[in-house]
Amino acid sequence: MKKTAASWFLDWRAAVVALAAALIWIAHFDRWTIERWQLPTDYYADAHESLARLKAASEGEVLPLWPQVIDRLGAPFGAYWNAYPTPDKPLMLVLGACVHLIGLHATANLGLLLAQVTAALAFYFVARWLRCRWEWAAAGALLFAYTYHTFHRGLAHFSLVFIWTVPVGLMAVWLVACSHRIVWRRPEAWFCLFAAGALGTANPYNLFFWLQLMGWALLWQWVGSRRAANLQIGLAAVAVSLLAFAAMHAETWLHVENPDAVPLLARNYGGTEVYALKPVEMFIPPPFHHWDWLAFFGHRYTRWSTWRGEVFLPYLGIVGIVGFVWLMLVTVRQLVTRRSPPGQALSIAWLLAYATIGGLTNVLALFAGFQIFRATNRAAIFVSAIVLFFLMRRVSALSRAWPGWARLAAAAALAAFGVFEQLPKPASAAEDAALAADVRGDAAFGRALEQALPAGAMVFQLPVLGFPEVQPPHQLGEYEHFRPYLATDRLRFSYGTPKTRARSRWQRELDGLPAAELVRRLETYGFAALYLNRRGYADGGEQVLHELAALGYDQTVREPVGNQIAVLLHPAADPAPPLAQSVTYGQGWYQPQEGWYWAYDDATVSYFNPYPEKLAVDLDLTAVGATPRNFTLERDGEPVQALALREQPTALVFHRVELEPGVNRFKLCSSQPAVRQGTSRNQLRSFAVRDIAVRFEPGALRTGRPPAAQTGADRPDSTSRIVDHRPERL
Repeated sequence: MKKTAASWFLDWRAAVVALAAALIWIAHFDRWTIERWQLPTDYYADAHESLARLKAASEGEVLPLWPQVIDRLGAPFGAYWNAYPTPDKPLMLVLGACVHLIGLHATANLGLLLAQVTAALAFYFVARWLRCRWEWAAAGALLFAYTYHTFHRGLAHFSLVFIWTVPVGLMAVWLVACSHRIVWRRPEAWFCLFAAGALGTANPYNLFFWLQLMGWALLWQWVGSRRAANLQIGLAAVAVSLLAFAAMHAETWLHVENPDAVPLLARNYGGTEVYALKPVEMFIPPPFHHWDWLAFFGHRYTRWSTWRGEVFLPYLGIVGIVGFVWLMLVTVRQLVTRRSPPGQALSIAWLLAYATIGGLTNVLALFAGFQIFRATNRAAIFVSAIVLFFLMRRVSALSRAWPGWARLAAAAALAAFGVFEQLPKPASAAEDAALAADVRGDAAFGRALEQALPAGAMVFQLPVLGFPEVQPPHQLGEYEHFRPYLATDRLRFSYGTPKTRARSRWQRELDGLPAAELVRRLETYGFAALYLNRRGYADGGEQVLHELAALGYDQTVREPVGNQIAVLLHPAADPAPPLAQSVTYGQGWYQPQEGWYWAYDDATVSYFNPYPEKLAVDLDLTAVGATPRNFTLERDGEPVQALALREQPTALVFHRVELEPGVNRFKLCSSQPAVRQGTSRNQLRSFAVRDIAVRFEPGALRTGRPPAAQTGADRPDSTSRIVDHRPERL
C-alpha cells in the first residue's frame, strides 16, 4: 500500500536520525558530562552577543511587539535595542526559559544541539516526502545538518545555525511550482503555510532567499498551467511569511525613538561585494581542514585573495561538490538534447545570478540602494540543500535493486565520510582549557561583584564602547563588555546602549576624562563601581588604576585571570541622571573630518533629556557654509531659529531652545541646495558644523535637580560650557 506524505512523519527511523545527529554534536564538542555542558562551545567575539541575547530572553526582555529594552544594560536608562531587532524570538523565549533550569551556557549548548537535530529531521522528512529511500534520506539529513556553511558558524552566529526552515521552505516552493494535487483541503496546503510562518519568524536571510524562489514558483504557475489553487496557496504563504516577519520585528517601527538616527548596522555598496557569494569558495576547503592536502588549497586562497568576507563558509564539502557537478552534467545533457533542465538547476541558477559578486545583488545595491542583505554568500545553504536533495534522489533510484544491507552500508559510509570531511577540527586541549578558565573566572568575578554591591547597583564600564559592530581598542573583543552581565543577575551595566544614539552620548563624553573628574561625575549619576578591562588599554589600564588609587579608590573586585577589575565608588544618595553636553549627529552628515561635520542635505541632530520637565538651553556651535546661505533649526517641521552662514567659520548660538522630556529630534535645513566642490567622495556640500555644545545654568551637571529654564536676560554670563572636541564614534 502506497504511503501518504503525512505518514512519513510517523517513521520510527526519524528517531535514529535525530539520535545520530545529536551524538555527532556531543562527540565533536566532548559534551559527555554535566560539567562539560556548563561550558559554551565558544566564548569570544560574537559569541558574547549571542549569550547576551539568551540572557535577555531569560529575563523576559525580547517579547514580540513589545519594546526591546534591556533593563540591566545601558545603565541608567536601559539599552534600547528596538532598532537592532532580535531574530528567532519564539526560539529565544523557549531557550530563555531553559536558562532558569539548567543555566546560561548549558542552554546555549542545548540550542546548538537542537539546531543540528532539527535540521536533520527537516531534511529527512522532506526527502522521504520526495520518495527517497530511508537510508539515503538519513544520509542526506546528516550531511545537511553538518554542512560546513552552517555548522562552523556555531554560537557566534546563533540565529544562522537554525536551518531546519530551508528544507521545508524548498518543499513549499516545489509544491506550489509543480504539484498537481495541492488543494486547500489537503495537508500540502497547510504544510506550505506552516513553512512560510516558520521562515517569517526565523532568520531574515533565509526568508529573503525563500521569497525569491517562491516568487519564481508563482511566476512559473502563472505562465504555465495557471492552477488557481497553487497560485492561491503560494500567495497565501507569502502573505503569512510577511505577516510573521512583521510581528517578530514590529519594534523596529513601533518603538523606535529616532528614525533619523544613523543606522546601527552600517551597510554600504562595498559590503555587498565583500560579502557576496564567490562561487569558487563553494569548492575551496578551509585551511583548517582535517586533511592537510585539502587544507593546502585553503591556505593558498588565503594568501592569494584580497577581497574576502565570510570566507570558506560557502564550502559544499566533497559530497556536495560531487552532487553539484552531477547536477550540472545532467543539466547540460538535457539542454543539449533539447529537454527542460531539472528544476533544481533552475533554482541554483537564480541563486547564483542574484547572490554572486557582480550579480543582481550588486546591481540593486548600486542603483537602488538595496544594501541591507549584503551577505549573499548565505544563499549557499539553499544551494547545499538543493544539491543534496538531487543527489539523494538519484542514488535512491540507482540503488533500488541493491540488497537492503548494501544500501544501508553505502549510505552509512557516505554519511560518515561526508560529515567527517565537513566537521572542523575540534579545539585543542590548550584552547579548551583557556575557554574554561575564562568562563569559570567570569563566574567567580560575578559572584564577588554581587557580594560587594547591593542589588540594582550600577557599574560603569571602561573603555567606553558603542554597540553593535564597533572596532574595540587594542586587544579587547568586540562584545567582551557583556561578560560581567552574563555572570550576574542583580547588577546593571553601562555597556549595551546603542551607538550613535542620544541616550548614550553622555558615555562617550566621559571617555578620556581625568580619573578625578570621571569618578566625580559617575558618583553624581549614582554609579557604585567602575569596571575596567585591561585588554582595552595599551598599558593594561595601569594609569587609570594608579590615578584612582591616588584618589583613595583602592577597594577592588578582581577577576582571577586579572583582566577585569571593578573599583568600588561612593554613589550619591540622591543621584542625578547624566546629561550630555553636546548633541548626537544623525542622518545627512558625512563622516567627520578634522572635527567638521559636512551636511550634504538637510541634516539631523538629537539630544536626550532624561528629566520629566522641559529644559531651556543654548546650542553653541561653529558653522561654515559651502556658499553664503541661511540655515534653520527645525523641530518636527516647524522652524525654531534661523541663522546666517558665511564661507568662513563663524561662532553662532541658537538661544533658548526648549528640550522636551525624552529624545529631541532637530533638523538643520539650508536655504540653498548643496554644491559639489570636487570630484572625489564626500564633496557634495551644503554647510558644516563642529563643537555643537549644549549650555546649561551653573551647577546643572553636578546637582540632582534639573537645570532651570531661564530667560536670556536672567541667564548668567558664567554658564557652564564644556565642549566635546572628539568626533562622534561611529
